[in-house]
Amino acid sequence: MKKIINDPADFVDEMVDGLLLAHGDELRAASEDRRALVRTDAGTGGKVGIVTGGGSGHLPFFLGYVGRGLASGVAVGNVFSSPSPEQIYAATVASDDGAGVLYLYGNYGGDVYNFDIAADLAAGDGIRTTTVLGTDDILSAPADRADTRRGVAGLILAYKAAGAAADRGDDLDAVTEIARRAVARTRTMGVGLSPTILPAAGEPTFTLDEGEMEIGIGIHGEPGQHRGPLETADEITDRFLAELLGELELSDGDRVAVLVNGLGATPLEELYLIYRRTHRTLADRGVTIHRRYVGEYATSLEMAGASLSILHLDDELAELIDAPARSPFFTQGAVAPAAPGTTAQGTATQGATAQPATTRPLASGRSAAATGEVRRTAEPGRLREVVVAVTGRLPRYSDELRELDAALGDGDLGITVGAGARAVHDAVAALPDDAHPSEVLRAAGVAFSGANPSTYAALVGGGLVAASQALTDVDTLDAAALTRATRSLLERIQERGGAEVGDKTVVDVIAPVLAELERSDGRTPAEVARASVDAAASAVDEGAGRTSRRGRASWVGERSAGHRDPGSVAFLHLLEEIADEL
Repeated sequence: MKKIINDPADFVDEMVDGLLLAHGDELRAASEDRRALVRTDAGTGGKVGIVTGGGSGHLPFFLGYVGRGLASGVAVGNVFSSPSPEQIYAATVASDDGAGVLYLYGNYGGDVYNFDIAADLAAGDGIRTTTVLGTDDILSAPADRADTRRGVAGLILAYKAAGAAADRGDDLDAVTEIARRAVARTRTMGVGLSPTILPAAGEPTFTLDEGEMEIGIGIHGEPGQHRGPLETADEITDRFLAELLGELELSDGDRVAVLVNGLGATPLEELYLIYRRTHRTLADRGVTIHRRYVGEYATSLEMAGASLSILHLDDELAELIDAPARSPFFTQGAVAPAAPGTTAQGTATQGATAQPATTRPLASGRSAAATGEVRRTAEPGRLREVVVAVTGRLPRYSDELRELDAALGDGDLGITVGAGARAVHDAVAALPDDAHPSEVLRAAGVAFSGANPSTYAALVGGGLVAASQALTDVDTLDAAALTRATRSLLERIQERGGAEVGDKTVVDVIAPVLAELERSDGRTPAEVARASVDAAASAVDEGAGRTSRRGRASWVGERSAGHRDPGSVAFLHLLEEIADEL
């Protein structure tokens, strides 16, 4: 591996540091870890905010489109990894000035789950959010499953259109509709010629033999649709256009925006060969290229290759695509840098690190930072004490969970639960002794989801956030309150993950716990906890003989029968530790 880096573990943070030093007149940090960035006037002027985000390694993608007439904020994860809900939430709070925030990002599982949790957190602060997912990668799924496609370089055209709509003062619903329309009318197709190397791994993300190309490869190295001998620029472009024009159905007189994108190590000269063929083919059909972009707009570190994106314009989209815009990486037309905004305290924000919003929920669900109210207290019972004690012991199950998960998935559940438990322990221990129950659950949910971002962490963490919102108005943490919280936990996990009882997921063990809580009259908390353990253990044992129907384990089909579900076992151990503590 040859890279101009220092310690690979510091790569992203040092990159962000350099970015803020170079462009402090246009960008500022919105979180203490500086993984949430906003333009200097974000959250001012009463206009709709637009927050995007994703993994690092794709500059200028995501980070590069925060500016005037574009996005207002971004959350940045590690290389090819999702940002955490807290980082997304910080960018959201900093981008909102009462008009709401559009989430506009690529359709990747980890991003979707973590943006959803951030939306839950924002809703608790009274911030309205909407979501539009980029789904332009034409070869990542067939047309009848277009909503499952990945979002790649074509998303930049949606940034441009939606950003211009927000800049002219459209409300949140109108900006969201513009973004959806731009996404629906955009298609992208790419080719890879050489792999990329992640700094922390030092290994290629995939391999290609000498003289080979891969059509349809993803920006993280996901497999494409065709691998074969390298073809000429015109032949590759013809492949692109055959697929793209087959779906866009362009005809004589139509107008388009065209984006020819380099993936990181492709000479600009080669990109213009792709544009040349595209221009001539479209002209032969009577299609006008109204606006063209040629260069590096969405990269994959040093991957060699290119992609072609086409947006079928209507009159309004053409007007918005033509509007001025400016960021450190993208300038169109005459537009000044974003002027420094003003915080609620009247201080300028240019080049500064915004103070993170207080996320301690009140009875109303609003944060103290959002309302200025005094924190509400309740009779919290032993919730904080139990959570701290239990999460201190949960990491001891990491090896067992890793082995269970390795038989059905990728083996990372042990890391997820171990890292998540430690993060929850630290976050909840830092709360005051009389922390409101909703504070405890919210802190636990955010910490668990962000410690080692994964589907399981996002689902359980998001469920805990929903549980916290169900308790914002309680005065006493009694059986009724716990029942309400557990019901919200279960419903949110089912809503986001799509699992039902019997699918062999964590839902199978939460459902019997809810049933025990619903009939807990006359029993002590310890008795209810022990009965919940017994019911959950029976569910785990009964489920072992079934085939997994949801999640990564479902990919192994019938081979999943005979194995206990790792996520269910993790939740069972949580219940066992709670019962022991009580």
